[in-house]
Order: sequence, then C-alpha cells, then structure tokens
Amino acid sequence: MLKNYFKIAIAVLKRRKFFTFISLFGISFTLTILMVLTAFIDKVVGDTYPDKKRDRSLYINRIQESGKDNLQSSTLSYYFLSHYTSMLKTPVKVAISSAFNGTNTYVNNKKIAVNYKYTNAEYWDVLDYDFTEGKAFNSQQVTNADRVAVISEDMKREYFGDAPSVVGKYIEADNVNYRVIGVVKNVPITDYMLYSDIYLPYTVSKANYKDKGYMGGYMGILLANSKGDVQKMRDEYENLMKRVPVERKEFTHLYSHANPFLSAYLDTGNEQHSGVSIALMAISVFVFIFTLLPTLNLININITRIMERSSEIGVRKAFGASSKTLVYQFIVENLILTLLGGVLGVALSLLALYLINNANLIANLELSINFTVLFIGLLVCLVFGLLSGVYPAWRMSKLNVVTALKAQ
Repeated sequence: MLKNYFKIAIAVLKRRKFFTFISLFGISFTLTILMVLTAFIDKVVGDTYPDKKRDRSLYINRIQESGKDNLQSSTLSYYFLSHYTSMLKTPVKVAISSAFNGTNTYVNNKKIAVNYKYTNAEYWDVLDYDFTEGKAFNSQQVTNADRVAVISEDMKREYFGDAPSVVGKYIEADNVNYRVIGVVKNVPITDYMLYSDIYLPYTVSKANYKDKGYMGGYMGILLANSKGDVQKMRDEYENLMKRVPVERKEFTHLYSHANPFLSAYLDTGNEQHSGVSIALMAISVFVFIFTLLPTLNLININITRIMERSSEIGVRKAFGASSKTLVYQFIVENLILTLLGGVLGVALSLLALYLINNANLIANLELSINFTVLFIGLLVCLVFGLLSGVYPAWRMSKLNVVTALKAQ
C-alpha cells in the first residue's frame, strides 16, 4: 500500500513542477535554518571542552546589589570569591578566573589582537585543557607572581609563526613580557567564561586583586567531589549568601548564586529576569514564526493540489473508497513530500555548515550535525508534514461525490 502511495506521490509531484519546487524549497530552506540554529546551540551549550567536569560543577559569575532606587550588577571581585568560597566545605576545588580583556601587540610591525585573562592555580585542576606543549602554572608560581603564560594554539601560530616549540619563549601582552610555559588547544569565544588567547596568574594583574569590594572582573567554578554533592554545594552557597552583608546603606539586598552551567551562561545580570526563560521564549517565538509561514503556504498549495484532483477523489469515492482511506493516503503523500524536502534540507544544512566553518565567522567554532541535531531535524519534518497535510486531507474528505465529479 505504501509503495502505491509513494508512486502516486511522485506522479503528483511531477505533474505540477512549479508547485513542487515551491513546496520543497519552503521545507528544505526552513529545515536548513532550523538545523543550523540547532547545531549552533548544541555547540555553544553542549560542547564541554575544556569544562569536562560540568556535571559536578557550579558557576558563580554575577553579583547584584539592589535597593529601593538603586541596582548594580557585575562580575565579582577576586577577594569576594576567594574569601567567601573558602568558607564552603563541600567544594573540593574552586577555580577563579577573570573575564577576558583585549589589547594589541606588535610582531615584526604586524598588529596582533590579544585577549588575556587571569586565573588562580586551581583553575587548571578544575578545567581539563588539552596541552600540546608544556604545562600550566602552579600555586608557587602564582604566589610568586611569576610572569609566566599559557597560550592558545591560535596565539602560538599568530605570534610565533611556524616555530615547532615555543615553551621558554617570551610573549608580550598589555606591554609586559611573559615567559610561555604551556600551549593549549583553542576554546571558541562563545564560551566566554573560559575563552582566552593568553592565561596569566592573577597575581600579575595590574588591577588590585586585594580590593575588598564585592564587584570586580572575576568568575568562579565550584567543583564537587561527586554529582550527588552538587545540590548540597548549591544550598551551602545560598545559605552563605544570606549571611553576607550588603556593602553600602543604599542597598538592601544582595544576590549571588552558584548555578548550573546553562543558567550561569545565560545570566542576564538582573535577579528579576531569568536568562534561561528569555532564551527559551526567544527561540520558541523564532521557531514558531519561522515554521508557521511555510506551513501555511504548504497548506494552501496542498489544498490547491487536492482540489485539482477532485475528479479522482470523486471516482474513488464512487467505487467505495472511504474518507478515512483517502485522508490516510493524502497525509502519507504529504509526509513523503515533506521527507523529500527534509533530505534536501539535510544536504543544504551540510553545505551551509561547511561554508560557515570555512568562513571562520566565529573563531574556533566548528559547527557540525550530530545525532541530536539530526533527530530534531527529522522530528521537525514529521511535524511539518502532519501540520500541512491534516487540514487539506480533512477538506478533501468532506467533498461530496457528485460535487467532486462535476468539478471535472
């Protein structure tokens, strides 16, 4: 039966090639956009390099103080993170690092943009960077404020060219020379909490990391001993924050949370607005609008197709075909059309991702279609096919036999 439906569907597609082109274009183009979007989200949220212990980590990247008429929100100071997290008993390690800052340096009269960040020694224990050369700085080097640096592969290539090894060489950042002691694989800039070209000990920072103010340029990662300790660690930090006094009299409330990765990544900096909710709403609205328009267009095309086949419907009804059988046939035909558009959409998605990756629009961001993305794409195809096929099929089932035959 399905084989016959498939043959009929192919014959119908060949009969009106322009309508077929419009239908397939709408389906495949919509699917391509959705799959590229899904691949981007999957990469940004799902890629765990170098954050491979994410399932037992919590992230602190924001503090907010608010009063009746005032509100201020920022990343945290090194003092706040080191002082208060040292009171927690559950974390086995606390990684502290600054947000990355940009500067320019020159090599052979060539300007190179450099992003650098400061970290503590535990940062290298909590995160699992892949070292292609050398190693990370240790706590002794941090305490001594040694001018040492870990650099990314991209920075090595851009700054030192084709040099086989750069450990022991010097690199300049923010008008200071640092001795390179390690090279790590690149992190895409979309992972803003971990990305940098150069990693330096926080003790060499020109800013006063001993300042006891709450706000600064640092973020923290709490690492639990096991996944089972994560909630306990989160509760412990929440209880701790209830005991931390506000800094100044004009503020009445102080907020800071140790969140799972996604909540921290999408933190809006405002306690009243959840970044996760805003992101989900924005994505839902985008997907709804982007799929609604081609779906409505496909419904109209399908109705036109079906009305053109009213004589066929009338004959089949006259020979005893039930409305249920005809509805089933037209839905299957539409699903076949949609799946053909889906296959074309997957091919276009692969081409689009190849072009995006080669264009290097976002440094080190390599998009790909994985099984999750492929499953979502196929699911969208099926929903697409059902949505655009059910209503025209229902309209067709209501055709009277005599009316259908007269239409010829």
